[in-house]
Amino acid sequence: MLIILGHTHVDPADMAEFYADLKNLATATRQREGNISYDAALDNPEAGRLLIAERWADQSALTAHLEAEDTLTFVSRWQGRMRVDIRKYDGFNERQLDDE
Repeated sequence: MLIILGHTHVDPADMAEFYADLKNLATATRQREGNISYDAALDNPEAGRLLIAERWADQSALTAHLEAEDTLTFVSRWQGRMRVDIRKYDGFNERQLDDE
């Protein structure tokens, strides 16, 4: 499993438009094969910061998402108006929260 985690920053004046576009992308993304979860949360709307959290079954599923037409359209629309600090992690030892 791959875990994608980090922040996206946009101008606070663009937050409502950006978040609406992201919600539309999220709806489609959650239906993609290999997507386990795809979520964004308003971390600090006044600063234009969102928390991004995704889980993918494997790299091929993530690559398919990144190359999907709607993802490319979203990135193209917001490129230059958003800044991302997002990292990819390998999740090899998944277990319940209370497991040691």
